[in-house]
Amino acid sequence: MRTKMIGLAALWLSASCMIAADWKLVWSDEFDKPGLPDPAKWGYEVGFIRNNEAQYYTRERKENARVEDGYLVIEARKEKTKNEAYRPEGGEGRRRGRGSEFAEYTSASLLTKGKAEWTYGRIEVRAKLPSGRGTWPAIWTLGTNINQVGWPTCGEIDIMEFVGYEPEVVHANIHTGEYNHVKGTGKGNKISVPDASEQFHVYVVEWYPDRLDFFLDDKKYFTFRKESDRVGVWPFNQPQYLILNLAIGGAWGGQKGIDDTIFPQRYLIDYVRVYQPTKP
Repeated sequence: MRTKMIGLAALWLSASCMIAADWKLVWSDEFDKPGLPDPAKWGYEVGFIRNNEAQYYTRERKENARVEDGYLVIEARKEKTKNEAYRPEGGEGRRRGRGSEFAEYTSASLLTKGKAEWTYGRIEVRAKLPSGRGTWPAIWTLGTNINQVGWPTCGEIDIMEFVGYEPEVVHANIHTGEYNHVKGTGKGNKISVPDASEQFHVYVVEWYPDRLDFFLDDKKYFTFRKESDRVGVWPFNQPQYLILNLAIGGAWGGQKGIDDTIFPQRYLIDYVRVYQPTKP
């Protein structure tokens, strides 16, 4: 813990020098209280959610999400778990992949929906990623109007995505009505990070009224500029909430299969900090 605190002080000093002129801290979690994640800041997705992923997301289960030694630990486990949303053939619970009676993996997806949301600013997450074929951790945001307009019209900002079968590469992407992977029109970039699963790195998006800038540590590697006022191109003038999750398998993470010998896998988050402009 002492090592972390020394490193944290140095990081604060560096971050202060970098952002003091432009940003003010408006929300953060330093993960310094052991136990379940702070319920005032984080909620949970539960069940089979998206992308034909293999994991069952659990709620308030320390085996899958806990604060330990100054870090948020999101842990994926190989274990058989009953799907509480399961319904027999024809039942409502079969929608969107919820039809499997049992899951073979568990994990967690934490989100700030209904608790914190932002329009513009700097979102900064220091994390060490899991490893192994089949893992798919992410740091991302979705528009708070998703229940009204659906995805991808709500807009999605992928600050960090990583698939375990490609262990030295980190991706940043955006999804909108006109630019998304379903249409094959997605916008994004990737950067080489040979030690993403051995060392902590800082993953950042700076969100402005006219662009999104993505950084690994201090290196900017992708910019998405506002090309039009059409909501299908630029939905990013509305609030978004943050998601931290560790998926297993799925449409992207599972393209090369899942290596069952790697579990359990831990996704470690040192802190989450959100800044907003000091001037409008």
